[in-house]
Amino acid sequence: MAPRHYSIRHVIACRQRGPSPGDIIHMWLARIGAAAIVICQLSLAGCGTPEPLQSVESSPVSIDGANYLLEQEPANVSGVIAMMGSAADEEQVAVVGRIGGSAMPWVEGRAAFSIVDLSLKSCLECDSEGCPKPWDFCCSGSEQLASSTALIKVVDDDGNLLKVDARKLLPVSELSTVVVAGTARRDDAGNLTVLAEGLFVRE
Repeated sequence: MAPRHYSIRHVIACRQRGPSPGDIIHMWLARIGAAAIVICQLSLAGCGTPEPLQSVESSPVSIDGANYLLEQEPANVSGVIAMMGSAADEEQVAVVGRIGGSAMPWVEGRAAFSIVDLSLKSCLECDSEGCPKPWDFCCSGSEQLASSTALIKVVDDDGNLLKVDARKLLPVSELSTVVVAGTARRDDAGNLTVLAEGLFVRE
């Protein structure tokens, strides 16, 4: 087929009325081809063995709860109520109580829980039938419960709270009677926390 020859007037007219559909298709094909070349070049430049992705999750730290269990009950043990009224901040103490004081006495995922003075009765002991969570000591008034409850935190040698659930770390559950040896901490409101260094579980 002989090549077509266009006059100058024809070319000018084409430019004035815009590109034809065929011209548009040719332009798009040219752009796609150029883009494909760039992509291929980038792919070749980045060739090689890809580096493995690093996991952001760290392996859980294994903590042996046996290191925090005392073979013998500490001497000079006080109840929670007595210690609330006498223990000074940073004083070495030994306190006994039962795990409870609320429907959820545990700190989820941490070695911390609350204990209640032995003088308080659980719902199993105060004829409160059908109580689903007798360790909340709901038979006691809120004021009495507040003055009879202490927070226990099991800590490491640097005083940091252990990042493991107390129920996994120690052989304890709701209403377990425990004797805790550690350091008393008082806040501005007078609330008592014991940083536990060792714990004895009464049978």
